[in-house]
Amino acid sequence: MGWLTGEDRSRYLAVAGGYLRGRPVEHTLLLTVLESLGAEAADAHADAGPTPRYGWWRSGAGAVAGAFLQVPPYPVLLSSMPGGAAGELAGLLAGAGGGPTEVNAAVPVGEAFAQAWRRGTGTDATVRARLRLYRLAVLQPPSSLPAGHPRVAGAGDRDLLIRWYQAFGEEIGEPPHDGARQVDDRLGHGGFTLWQAGGETVCLAGVSRPAAAVVRVGPVYTPPGFRGRGYAAALTATVSAAARDAGADDVVLFTDLANPTSNAIYQRLGYRPVEDRVVLSFGGRPFEGGPDQNVAETSFTPS
Repeated sequence: MGWLTGEDRSRYLAVAGGYLRGRPVEHTLLLTVLESLGAEAADAHADAGPTPRYGWWRSGAGAVAGAFLQVPPYPVLLSSMPGGAAGELAGLLAGAGGGPTEVNAAVPVGEAFAQAWRRGTGTDATVRARLRLYRLAVLQPPSSLPAGHPRVAGAGDRDLLIRWYQAFGEEIGEPPHDGARQVDDRLGHGGFTLWQAGGETVCLAGVSRPAAAVVRVGPVYTPPGFRGRGYAAALTATVSAAARDAGADDVVLFTDLANPTSNAIYQRLGYRPVEDRVVLSFGGRPFEGGPDQNVAETSFTPS
């Protein structure tokens, strides 16, 4: 049956929502972005943002078996889908005028998309980031906590959060974006927790709105002058426990595979690997896939 696309969020949810919710952990990115878009649409005071683009793929039997979502200028987010569907989507987007700048997908889906894109356009895909999705099993908080305490961020923290959000993006090599919009979205549902120590704010951890009973942790950021003291681990454990206590069935997060320190920290806290994803940029060396491919650039951490 192939791909259908549009700009109607309600129709997308009606048609593809069941498919996405059927695998809520793997589809956490699409589902939480949809939740934020819904909250923004319901806020009469929110400025109109970029127009999202939605799409879903039906198999020959008529069942939805793939979906994508893009909010410009961010990467196109791809759900799980058959390789043939990913290849068809590459052709569809390539013919849409300009095509995507970046795609975020599970590794097998990204490979199929990149190969079809190259066949159709002659343009190679560059791996900008390799990510690993983790799901919390049994939370194992740090045996000793750093000085200080957590507190939920409020409106008075907005300027600090925007500065830190921008610093975080610059540090990980994420393309510039509207950090204020994302900060306001998180503040709207109590989605930032800060660690306070010695009269200073020293670390932040964000969480997404619950989507299909899944909460995603991120970003987690400690300014350089406060690193190495255990604030990030303590705060991640704090927000993970709070999400569980609030009723989340699953708590997840993404890490940069090029950063062994963060991967080790989260595993010590009880997070276990689910799947690997890639963020692909178009133009440059070919994307060859495989677990041993080196990543030249630092990670894009979804927020």
